[in-house]
Amino acid sequence: MKRVALFLFVCWSCLLLSGTAYSQNPSVSSIRMAVLQNDIHHLPLWVALDEGFFKEQGINVEIAGIFRSGPEIMSAFSAGSLDMAYVGEAPTVTAVANGTANVAILAQVNTEGSAIVVGKNSLIRTISDLKGKQVAIPGYSTVQDLLLSKALGESGLDPKQVKIIVIKPPEMIGALRTDQIDAFISWEPYPAQAICMGIGKMLASSAEIWKDHPCCVLVVDRQFAQANGEKMNRMLKAHRQAVDFIRDKPAEATRIAIKYTGMDELTAKRAIGNVKYVSSLNVEGLKEYVNYLRGLGYIKLNNIQSFIGKLIY
Repeated sequence: MKRVALFLFVCWSCLLLSGTAYSQNPSVSSIRMAVLQNDIHHLPLWVALDEGFFKEQGINVEIAGIFRSGPEIMSAFSAGSLDMAYVGEAPTVTAVANGTANVAILAQVNTEGSAIVVGKNSLIRTISDLKGKQVAIPGYSTVQDLLLSKALGESGLDPKQVKIIVIKPPEMIGALRTDQIDAFISWEPYPAQAICMGIGKMLASSAEIWKDHPCCVLVVDRQFAQANGEKMNRMLKAHRQAVDFIRDKPAEATRIAIKYTGMDELTAKRAIGNVKYVSSLNVEGLKEYVNYLRGLGYIKLNNIQSFIGKLIY
């Protein structure tokens, strides 16, 4: 018992001395933040942490979870485990529309940043060449699902003329390398990794398919936001500082991306170059995406305008 008590005392003392890995200011309560694993779209969060922008605004950010998918983050919000998150717009819209999470969008994180990739030696040269081919998407109702549908439609193809399957992005490169699929569409850094590894080549960037399309957003638990209005203002300032930093200091931003993801410099540069980091919300793009989801029956809404008003904090 004495040994156990001593062990607990030592652990408690170490925590007091060191704080958590991402603690910015112990004098204020933490904001429990989530992020997607190795997602280069979330670079503003890493920049704000690394450059001390949260600290400058008197905000204490604690990374409460590193998740593999947006729906997992929405489940954590539902369980009361998170206050804020950098996450895709797709799972956010779906969760709010279906009433599975009471969250709101605080700011845009990025637009664009996805790509259709085919095998390096593939004979596929155009989108129309995807007819009859097997193409992987990260999930139905995702932005990438919509992007592929748009690209196919503009090339005169019906999505039913393509064999669309769902594969998790980290597994897409291996599936392409072993010829299990003919192409995939995913967010960065997976397209950049496939290209830099000599496995794939870009067929079309998402900027070519839908310029300035919405992608990731900064999301907040609605009750937390209502109780912490001033913190939300300061969080927005730190987020905007980080976005400006990425635009003004790309070399430093790349260094931070490498530090937090472990990817090589060539891949990091290519991935970041395919992403447009912004803080102002693309409302028109959001409306188009919501309308697309409603049209496919993924969500049921009577009034899109009213829903958008509820979704944006």
